[in-house]
Amino acid sequence: MAQSPNTFPLRSRTTALVAAALAGLLVLAGIMISPGTAHAASVTATVAKDSTWDSGYTASVTVKNATGSTVNGWKVELTLPAGSSVGSHWNAERSANGAKQTFTNVGWNAALAPGASTSFGFTVNGTGEPTACTVNGSACSGGDLGPGPDPTVPPTNPNASPVQEHGKVYVCGVNLCDEDGRPVQLRGMSTHGIQWFDHCLTGGSLSALADDWKADIVRLSMYIQEGGYETNPRRFTDRMHDLIEESTARGMYVIVDWHMLSPGDPNHNTERAKTFFAEIAERHADKDNVIYEIANEPNGVSWNSIKSYSEQVIPVIRAEDPDSVILVGTRAWSSLGVSEGSSHTEITANPVNADNIMYTFHFYAASHGNSYLSELERASNVLPIFVTEFGTQDYSGEGANDFVAAKRYLDLLERQKISWVNWNFSDDHRSGAVFTEGTCTAGGPWAGTSRLKESGVWIRDQIRAGA
Repeated sequence: MAQSPNTFPLRSRTTALVAAALAGLLVLAGIMISPGTAHAASVTATVAKDSTWDSGYTASVTVKNATGSTVNGWKVELTLPAGSSVGSHWNAERSANGAKQTFTNVGWNAALAPGASTSFGFTVNGTGEPTACTVNGSACSGGDLGPGPDPTVPPTNPNASPVQEHGKVYVCGVNLCDEDGRPVQLRGMSTHGIQWFDHCLTGGSLSALADDWKADIVRLSMYIQEGGYETNPRRFTDRMHDLIEESTARGMYVIVDWHMLSPGDPNHNTERAKTFFAEIAERHADKDNVIYEIANEPNGVSWNSIKSYSEQVIPVIRAEDPDSVILVGTRAWSSLGVSEGSSHTEITANPVNADNIMYTFHFYAASHGNSYLSELERASNVLPIFVTEFGTQDYSGEGANDFVAAKRYLDLLERQKISWVNWNFSDDHRSGAVFTEGTCTAGGPWAGTSRLKESGVWIRDQIRAGA
């Protein structure tokens, strides 16, 4: 069944993970019924903010069966103050009567065994927090609506790698979350096409990216045409296997980038994509750090065509790897359609029929001004977005750097907890490549700033600032 445009399903979570996430909640007193009024053995509900922005927030509700018998069906009622309303929701049915918002179970999460939990979520347009909450007619318990886990809290082990710190990530509402349900923002670099700049990807350069740059993630860009995968599928697939292993050994997340660009219709490569992703997923399904990007920059093609392609390729990945994040390219060079006169609303009206997916957005700060930035902000309130490519230059990845415009984007991405990778980790002659020409041929040095262009120094600072 096709999903409603207002729903984005959570991956199912174990009771232990839910309990761990709840343990980290910050309590904001006086908003909802105090825990002291809860029944000793009942169905309970706990509400928490997951992320906030200037005009709204995302919240999640965990319903738990604290009785000794199975509960079949639940209903949570929340009252929002004037000026605030629910936008999107997931993992529950919703109805509204004035200020009262009623959420009820969907088929798969109706029955709760003794001690079992389930969660649903929603976005709020406005900053007002619920003034009342009931679950199955009784007062909610287990904590008030607070600001949620603090994403700035350092890991218990300051020497932990990104993957050790966050574990297997998944999509929760409009956010990327770590294994404990905490919204997370990953920052890192994209390689250039490995058919041209494979010599920039060595043990030394990847170690510098992980240890000196403090990158959380690396995007491995494998062009399909333009001298790439289609010329020698076996060689390029084997190289991607090697790079995934190398990046995994350094504790970084990995985006496996199916870098289709010309022709712009991803359906031109559907069978190739199925072959490639089936092998990649089968080989690396046991890893916690692999993310699949199935179409780099669709262009000159409708959203319906992109959706059709995605719904053919995603099941191939899911057959081998049922719960890793998959990234779906958007219309008009992954601009959410803006570069071809459209917007994110064509996606919300007709989303890809798959779970645990995000939609990609690309920008180049010197070319893509306020209309792109505004569309990204609107889309990120209702869609899970991942910026898998951006530059501080023009859309061709060259020319003067516009760090002021780029910082406006990065500030928005930080507020919305949107993960990003920068283009690109090579010594190409264009200003968007971070290393000076000849660095890769010379074998470095990779760490520090001595061989970095202006853009490289700037982006390294931005990545390190999030470490």
